[in-house]
Amino acid sequence: MTGSEVATDVEDTELVQRRRAQIVAAATELFSKNGFYRTTVKEIAKLAGISPGLVYLYVREKEDILLLVLQQVVEGYATEIPKAIKGIDDPLLRLMRTVDAYCRVVDSHSAATVLAYRSTKSLSAHRRETIQDRELETNAIVADAINGCMDAGLIRRVNVDVLIYQFVLAAHGWALKSWYLRSRVNLDDYIAGCLENLLTGVMLPKGQNLFDGTLQRLKENSETGGADNA
Repeated sequence: MTGSEVATDVEDTELVQRRRAQIVAAATELFSKNGFYRTTVKEIAKLAGISPGLVYLYVREKEDILLLVLQQVVEGYATEIPKAIKGIDDPLLRLMRTVDAYCRVVDSHSAATVLAYRSTKSLSAHRRETIQDRELETNAIVADAINGCMDAGLIRRVNVDVLIYQFVLAAHGWALKSWYLRSRVNLDDYIAGCLENLLTGVMLPKGQNLFDGTLQRLKENSETGGADNA
């Protein structure tokens, strides 16, 4: 969590990160349950196990806390997706790994992902733009993977912006409809289903021939914790 736009009176960087992590965890739970406007800093402090006065050493206002919650998600995309595709030259596997990593960040920050839909509008215009800019940086990674598959003749030429957000919305769906999905399918099968459903419509014969084998490689990688970088 960068939190670079949020002022603090504390100079110890590690302490700031640790305290803000406590505050963000408590705020995510309370914002999700009660909403941003109905949650007080006093309630956040109580759940975090610190005093309200201490909270204000690490943030200036409640909106700062909401920004930190949302930044946690977009920074997760920016960090985890590049790690997941590092060293991957196979364009189809690269695209599938990109989507897989996106879904897994959503899984790790499910409540905050839902909050992004509910509460981003509660941020000031400048701060909304900050979150949107980070989202666009992630979109560029997805676009690069899509273009790689098009250049390799694996998928047909499509509107890249539309396909990006089909993948993004599918990933977010794991959090937005978790009440339904988690009781019926695990994350690995959800990701595989999304990839199959979305890519079938754009796949060329060459890509279709490679899809099943590439999906199996992706599944094997998830089981081994990301060891396959071939």
